[in-house]
Amino acid sequence: MSTATFFMPSVNLIGDGALEQAVEQVSGYGFRHALIVTDKPLVELGYAGQLQQALAKKDIQASVFDGVQANPTTGNVEAGLALLEQKQCDFVISLGGGSPHDCAKAIALVASNGGDIRDFEGVDQSAKPQLPLVAINTTAGTASEITRFCIITDEKTHIKMAIVDKHVTPMLSVNDPYLMKNMPASLTAATGMDALTHAVEAYVSTAANPITDACALQAITLISRNLANAVANGADMAARNKMAYAQLLAGMAFNNASLGYVHAMAHQLGGFYDLPHGVCNAVLLPHVQRFNSRVAAVRLAEVAEALGEQVQELGPAQGAERCIAAIERLARQVGIPAGLSELGVKQDDFAELAGNAMKDACGLTNPVQPSHDEVVGIFKAAF
Repeated sequence: MSTATFFMPSVNLIGDGALEQAVEQVSGYGFRHALIVTDKPLVELGYAGQLQQALAKKDIQASVFDGVQANPTTGNVEAGLALLEQKQCDFVISLGGGSPHDCAKAIALVASNGGDIRDFEGVDQSAKPQLPLVAINTTAGTASEITRFCIITDEKTHIKMAIVDKHVTPMLSVNDPYLMKNMPASLTAATGMDALTHAVEAYVSTAANPITDACALQAITLISRNLANAVANGADMAARNKMAYAQLLAGMAFNNASLGYVHAMAHQLGGFYDLPHGVCNAVLLPHVQRFNSRVAAVRLAEVAEALGEQVQELGPAQGAERCIAAIERLARQVGIPAGLSELGVKQDDFAELAGNAMKDACGLTNPVQPSHDEVVGIFKAAF
């Protein structure tokens, strides 16, 4: 067996009161001025202001950059970096879901390495660790607060760049379910299905190992039991807490086993049409796994069992189909669109989208390496 490397922030706080503990912890690091990277809705909800006040009590100044878009762009990175340099910030705090986390990672990476964020597309292209980053999570899905993945849309090409780099792993991650209780149902559903995608893709990945397997299966079990409740009743803090753990576990899995063609294809849809990442993943997930089942049927049958399906008496192929059906059923239950046509995707773009997907680093660990025509075929099946 080849050597496995496990990436994770050095400190991870999760559960009620995690945010308060994080501020206490940060106050001991000796930082003087933070750049809080977030989006306008979280500013309007008062979360950014509350964090500024908490930091001020510890004699830490904080400037807020709230220009992060749903699919963060190279322009967002440049604007955030300019504010960081203007205010002479010595560390970065990301506050939000995957978009603020990814934008903050990119800002922190360029701040320490110089150049342009485009220079770091691919795997481990940086020379130095990023500026210290504390990632405070407000959604239960992307797990970007713990990962070495950073996805930025190039405004010139409309392609989502996958930056997979050990140097963008935050130093501290924070998952406080209290910050997640105001997530609308649609966002809860999309981010929850994103977490499910992370776990499933990590489990069938060619780089999976016993550690990532354990994380992925437990994440799948927690999602199957709690996502629908979190969507139906956002104030169900027990469900919110379980989903926080689920997305963290899924992140631990894919951060180390990587992903597959669901993400490689979803990135193109997000960059091309500016669509929500979690929704794209949810629509594509069953179709990519049906394609993968030619070699990953045994693994998908095990996923079906984690989803609560009875597969003991079934063969691998039947178990895999039971898995795919369970994924589709959960997606419908939480209100995910039935196909790409509902998202405004155009079939005429499939050839270009497929070509770009085949260049995405996330596809390297898919259990089957598809041809261009096969990727187009998956897009058509998901239409």
